[in-house]
Amino acid sequence: MRKYMLKRILFSFFSLFVVVMTVMLLVFSLMDRSMIFQTDDTWNKRNLNERTLYEYMQYQRYGYLNYQDYTDFVRAKYTEQYGETYNSQPQFTADIAAIQNENTYLENATVQEFIAKCKAEGYEMRYLQPVRFKSGKVKPGGTGFLLATREKSVVLRLLDYLKGFFHVETTRDVKDANLTERYIRFEKDPYSKLFAIVGSGTQHKYQLYFDGRFPFIHQNWFSINLGTSFTTYRGQEITTVISKPSGDMVVSRTQYPALLGTDQYEDTAIDFHSVTYNVNPSEADREKFPDNYTTYMFNRAGLSRLETSFVIGLMAVLIAYAIGLPLGILMARRKDTLIDHLGNAFIIFIMAVPSLAYIFMFAAAGTKIFHLPYKFANASPKILGYILPIISLSVRDIANLMKWMRRYMIDQMNSDYVKFARSEGLSEKEIYNIHISKNALIYLVHGIPGTILSCLVGAIITERVYAVPGVGNLMTTAINTHDNSIIVACTVFYTSLSILSLILGDLLLAKYDPRISLTSEGGGGR
Repeated sequence: MRKYMLKRILFSFFSLFVVVMTVMLLVFSLMDRSMIFQTDDTWNKRNLNERTLYEYMQYQRYGYLNYQDYTDFVRAKYTEQYGETYNSQPQFTADIAAIQNENTYLENATVQEFIAKCKAEGYEMRYLQPVRFKSGKVKPGGTGFLLATREKSVVLRLLDYLKGFFHVETTRDVKDANLTERYIRFEKDPYSKLFAIVGSGTQHKYQLYFDGRFPFIHQNWFSINLGTSFTTYRGQEITTVISKPSGDMVVSRTQYPALLGTDQYEDTAIDFHSVTYNVNPSEADREKFPDNYTTYMFNRAGLSRLETSFVIGLMAVLIAYAIGLPLGILMARRKDTLIDHLGNAFIIFIMAVPSLAYIFMFAAAGTKIFHLPYKFANASPKILGYILPIISLSVRDIANLMKWMRRYMIDQMNSDYVKFARSEGLSEKEIYNIHISKNALIYLVHGIPGTILSCLVGAIITERVYAVPGVGNLMTTAINTHDNSIIVACTVFYTSLSILSLILGDLLLAKYDPRISLTSEGGGGR
């Protein structure tokens, strides 16, 4: 079993690698890359060569390619020679203006230097010649540009993605020569009144801390980088999008770090546990913060997308198991009776009718009969908004559990050990409760971790119908808006959870089934 688990884990990592590379190939190579600009207001406001230059800037930002701009090359060259006064040098001005003459620009020595450097690095050159009126004057947005581009292969793109996937903060993260004191140590936290691990030189000041938000202990020391959203959430990190609350800001009366111990309090929503290093803080920040950790986030109400999906999914799972398993057992014990027929009719109905149909049916019944809120945001109190999504999610799982529990129990009823138990004089209740139900559950145990972990993924249809702010519709929204980073991040997230659920299912099955053992001795030795 141990060798089997090791092989399964290694194969899982390989599978994740292949899946992510395949999705990257589909997203970055087979989809029209220009679609990323369909909701880009900046792109719409630009035209001619300036629009093309902006497109290349965005293509590099999204990971399609690498590009170099001749103007940046000239600026770097003269900054190295003359420092901050580079733009006052006549030769700098002449080199910048050289590419505005499409007939002579190739004669310029700096242009030749730029082209030679870029070609040696495998770049392809593209010259955007000036676009002029008949009078010879350059049209707005028609300024000439000299660019060098190099497409990224899917393998290189994947390696770049994996290279920064995990990050552990160290005291060398901050690149500031003026920061001389670097450490990680325990300190008394003035905000939680407990101890915290704080750092200097790390990106976050608070590495480990307590607060009043579940699960009450938090850390910034280790992070997973799923990428950055560029179209849907405009520059936000995807881990922040799914893990941080997005409700109204929560204001509390507290003190800024530099004012601790004084009688100066302010009403603010700042989360002082989120502060990160700022190389050049403003004068106003220096008055309120004792160090350069002055960049912060705000405390917000409500649950994050991940928490919302998990709460709804977990409640649906608990209800499904609490109802589905007993009903499945009852149907098996009352086989071919009215209860069994009614249960089978329910199972067939749920399996046959598309999910969208009965979700809308529950929505109509819940709003008309019980006056429950249809849209999650309209619920007051907020807990009422969870009822319809939970019911809609749990119904299909109830039907599945009823079906399989009934089937497995009926299979076990005809086993030799059941006949032997009856001959020993055990009652039917003892046989069902002690033997049959326990052995029938073996077939369902493997799917329990996957069922629970799938709550983190959310339910696409249910969340879209009820407008639940979870992670369920994150992928579909990203596809509609061509947010490639979220598509890749969701692939990594969903695939990792699927792999983890299979491995945990195997471990749980080995624990529950006496025929399977993690060691080479005892059980089945498998």
